[in-house]
Amino acid sequence: MKMLDVAGPAEVFAEANLSGAAYSIGYFSPSGESVRTSTGIRLPVEGAVAEVFDADTVLVSGGDVLVAEPLPDALTASVRMVEPRRMVSVCTGSFVLAAAGILAGRRATTHWRHAALLARRYPEVEVLPDAIFVEDTGVFTTAGVSAGMDLALALVEQDHGPELAREVARSLVMFMQRPGGQSQFSAPLEVRPVRTPTVRTVVDLIAARPALDHSARTLAARVGVSPRQLARLFADELDTTPAKFVERVRLDHAKSLLDAGHGVASAARAAGFGSSETMRRTFVARLGVSPSHYRDRFGTTGR
Repeated sequence: MKMLDVAGPAEVFAEANLSGAAYSIGYFSPSGESVRTSTGIRLPVEGAVAEVFDADTVLVSGGDVLVAEPLPDALTASVRMVEPRRMVSVCTGSFVLAAAGILAGRRATTHWRHAALLARRYPEVEVLPDAIFVEDTGVFTTAGVSAGMDLALALVEQDHGPELAREVARSLVMFMQRPGGQSQFSAPLEVRPVRTPTVRTVVDLIAARPALDHSARTLAARVGVSPRQLARLFADELDTTPAKFVERVRLDHAKSLLDAGHGVASAARAAGFGSSETMRRTFVARLGVSPSHYRDRFGTTGR
């Protein structure tokens, strides 16, 4: 198992206890034996899962073997055995929940690298490949390893309110405002490897300075090619147009600014949209919500 899948969320709950919460944290395995972790350290446990009778929240950690090898029957049976108020998987732990039938008919996510495999292997699961975490009727799934801490913080907020969760975030130097509905990637990180130096120069410029004039003519002039040639390069390399890529980067930048507490007008200017109305149209078209609704919805860790 991934050590951080367990240690990260556990630290969040333990830190919450220092601020007034009263979480009791236990560690269990299907057999009751210690578990080998990705760091080489064996994690001792308090017993077998069969001994767990009254857990409020059960967290299933991920691990590389969960996607590379058939899942042990004892593991999926152990997950079916418990009936907590909240069932949580971190990273590839979602494969365990899916194999146990818990994700059937539900929305879920996992590490971006394995999202397509989860969807192929379990077609009854609606996989959301780029979400940080997803909640569906009491079942929570998260993206890659550190996302387990994001979700744990959201659960602390759900249990004890935003002030205590904010104190935990400060203590652990975490982002308070990385909500589950956000993408696992910023637009530049989603870009496939670029072979052409011209395209790489343009991509880097847009990502670094989204508020500049990035019209097709201006971008082409900066790298010494024609607008038509630049459009052809973007189509070949990135399967998009320069204008659409600029819009994606500006949208991502505006979301980050709103998450950080900026107003809609200032976020629009800083992201390069030119006007609040232009940004509003882009948000509605791409996200289905206005910038103000996005800010209100994602002003805390909550969904």
